[in-house]
Amino acid sequence: MSPPLAWLVLVTAGLLDVGWAISMKYAQGYTRLGWSVVSVALLLAFVFLLGRALQVLEVGVAYTVWTGIGAVGTLIMGVFLFGEALNPAKIAGIALVMIGIVALKLAPG
Repeated sequence: MSPPLAWLVLVTAGLLDVGWAISMKYAQGYTRLGWSVVSVALLLAFVFLLGRALQVLEVGVAYTVWTGIGAVGTLIMGVFLFGEALNPAKIAGIALVMIGIVALKLAPG
């Protein structure tokens, strides 16, 4: 796998992580069968893709980027889907995480 493809796989894993977190909320403690199945499927998919990306990318950078995508994406989806609060401190936190992700991506290997 080429590095550009590995980055694409990593971003996809991060987006699946967001879907997994949201599906866990909908699964209500894994008491709703349909959402529980979706949650486990998304978990398996993102772990597989993350593992594939880590075959090519540096583990520290890749894991941090994946975690950032998951954290920021889940926070944003929580605001839109569940009406969770978004305030200036959270916006600043999102900005800092995104700046960190960009810095890690642009840092020389």
